Amino acid sequence: MQGIQDFLLQLREVVRHLGWGEVIDVLVVAFVLYQLLRLLRGTQGTQILVGLVLLVVVGVVATQFNLVLLSWLFKNAAFFILIAVIVMFQPELRRAMDQLGRLGRLGTLGRPLTGYSTRLYSQAISEAIRAAERMSAKRNGALIAFERDVGLEDYAATGVRIDGEISAEFLQSIFYPNSPLHDGAVIVRGNKIIAAGCLLPLPEEGAVRERLGTRHRAALGLSLASDALVLVVSEETGAISVIEEGKITRNLDGDGLRRVVSVKVPGHVSTGNGFLGRRK
Repeated sequence: MQGIQDFLLQLREVVRHLGWGEVIDVLVVAFVLYQLLRLLRGTQGTQILVGLVLLVVVGVVATQFNLVLLSWLFKNAAFFILIAVIVMFQPELRRAMDQLGRLGRLGTLGRPLTGYSTRLYSQAISEAIRAAERMSAKRNGALIAFERDVGLEDYAATGVRIDGEISAEFLQSIFYPNSPLHDGAVIVRGNKIIAAGCLLPLPEEGAVRERLGTRHRAALGLSLASDALVLVVSEETGAISVIEEGKITRNLDGDGLRRVVSVKVPGHVSTGNGFLGRRK
């Protein structure tokens, strides 16, 4: 009982001397930790984090109880443990830096080098919707990714370069069954198809809690790795889905697709060339 009273007295003393600086410090640290836990949720990083916490507990116990050999081992292995943490958490760290870059953009930095206007982006969306409706009726599978702030050049490099103006007919010919490029993804920048037959990243094991086809898994993986808007037509059912930021909107008809996609068209997009392009 006396111990509890002493603890409450110490806590009251600490609270009494708290200033705005300390409160802000605690809130910032809590926010950072919360965001880190959100990044790790549903990934293999969760189990790795639990293992690291156990290692820290063992290290603290070894220090407190003066276990010389164990303390020496932890002290000398600290550098290698740090390197191992960076390697093991590489996907999570990459996602964190990517999201931080999106929040901290200055001007047009971080945008694709080839500018385009909102009008051209809307035109591309309209053509993709027309193509999706036709392919859905025929149950032709399709996977179309629209580049936004985060560049998709790395993924475009895995496919066949096209750099052609987008149209519904063009998309239908690409995804026609047994055509050379129908199995990969089409990447759209502005109103141009920059590449087709592209390979997209698959999400980590554990990040997906439902059964998905290969196209949906690839679309989900890209949406987690970038801010791309991805349109998918199922080859099995003809169902149309839109995937963005790891969220899937399923079973859309033409009108539903237009409603969902119309609110996702960016309000302003770079229209100049290079980093210093104007916005429109």
